[in-house]
Amino acid sequence: MKQYLAPIALSALLHGTATAAADCATQHLEARRSDQSLLAYVPLPDKRWCMHWHHSVAGFLVQDCYKTDRGELLLFSSHQPDFAAGLGHFPGRGVQHSDTSGGYLIEEINEPVTDNNYWIRIGSNKVSHRIVTVDDDFNLSAVAAGELVNIRLVVSQAQPDCSESKQ
Repeated sequence: MKQYLAPIALSALLHGTATAAADCATQHLEARRSDQSLLAYVPLPDKRWCMHWHHSVAGFLVQDCYKTDRGELLLFSSHQPDFAAGLGHFPGRGVQHSDTSGGYLIEEINEPVTDNNYWIRIGSNKVSHRIVTVDDDFNLSAVAAGELVNIRLVVSQAQPDCSESKQ
């Protein structure tokens, strides 16, 4: 899996605002420390990503998955093997299903992430907060354990002829 740490030119990017051609635009995540230094640049070729982490008390893997829709970041699903402290399903927030291993999958949450900015206190290596995409697996705990980190969706400008080619 690739890990992206190189800074990028920000001047050519739109930040978090949906455009008419958002489906044609490229999207990526930026993970930044509170001082705004870049930790990770993660492309989103299929406009989806998950935060994988291990519950700090029970130790099992939790998978919170996000998607983008017209440039808006949405919490889509959460997979939890158990409803330990702080986890679970809330009525009216997604649809809960059992998985084949005795755990729970909550789908269709479709909860917008405010301003396309996801703030998180990164856990220890034991917790192992990781941004996982179809192509990448970036371990935030390895580089920022204990730090407050902002994960932001960035939508680039679509090419002028993109909308026409999609019709």
